[in-house]
Amino acid sequence: MSFTYAQLKTAIQDYCEVSESTFTSNLPVFIQEAEERILKAVELPVFRKNVTGTAEGGNPYLSMPTDFLAPLSLAVIDSNVYTYLLFKHVSFMRDYSPNPTVTGLPLYFSQFDDTTFFLAPTPNQPSVGVNYTFELHYKYRPDSLTAGADSGTTWLSINAPNSILYGSLIEAVNFLKAPEELANYEQRFQESLLGLNKLGEGYGMRDEYRYDISRTG
Repeated sequence: MSFTYAQLKTAIQDYCEVSESTFTSNLPVFIQEAEERILKAVELPVFRKNVTGTAEGGNPYLSMPTDFLAPLSLAVIDSNVYTYLLFKHVSFMRDYSPNPTVTGLPLYFSQFDDTTFFLAPTPNQPSVGVNYTFELHYKYRPDSLTAGADSGTTWLSINAPNSILYGSLIEAVNFLKAPEELANYEQRFQESLLGLNKLGEGYGMRDEYRYDISRTG
């Protein structure tokens, strides 16, 4: 089973037995909320990316990618030497580095807002050039099923149809204030997430196997 965007909208309406316009106009919202919940709950290599960026000496802020969801690792590169930063809460960063004019090789980072990382200490001048290079490994937010045509599909709608269906139904029954179905849909949603996490573990095992072969082959 898989869903196109149109098929998923129809399924939600059929399960809820509602076709009223206020409900149908919120179908994209239900689906987007379900997608967000799934992406935050599971670890799948298919939703990981690596990017590089730069930060000038004296600037404690580093821009995030526009599709950023959660960090996996951040490294600062100086003369081909990687130093991995520890992810911390903003309150720790303020205590650790209360004066942003004090500079050094960054050791910590936090999420300052929806678009920016905060680095501490503030980057000093690298040994070569004027900018440090940073490499970010992160979970990204793919395009929503709702962003495409009715005939469109996404990785989630093809590979995780139960998760996206029951996640959407949870949002729908909350909208309808119909709690009698909520426990059933929540249980089915959680069961589907277990299957997705097992799929992610399978990807991880294959990646580790390939890595071991590359080291010993």
